[in-house]
Amino acid sequence: MNLQPVGDRVLVRPLTEQEVTASGIVLPDTVDREKKAEGEVVAVGDGEDVKKLNLKVGDTIVFGKYAGDDIEFNDEDLKFLKHDEVLAIVKK
Repeated sequence: MNLQPVGDRVLVRPLTEQEVTASGIVLPDTVDREKKAEGEVVAVGDGEDVKKLNLKVGDTIVFGKYAGDDIEFNDEDLKFLKHDEVLAIVKK
């Protein structure tokens, strides 16, 4: 990846998943679902002098749907998040 976050920022590739209701109805992206999203960590900044980041490339994380800043880089939709916008790491 030719894009390196600075400070306590994390670069994330948002994961898209199609949501299906219990009755089998597929919900389109335009339906407002819970305001949480998942993404794969693409790059991690060096952290601030005081705090080290406990994320690594390849981690799947949960973050607020409207958190961070969306960017497009090399025809790919990515998102910059601050470390404190990461809510959880998904354990596999």
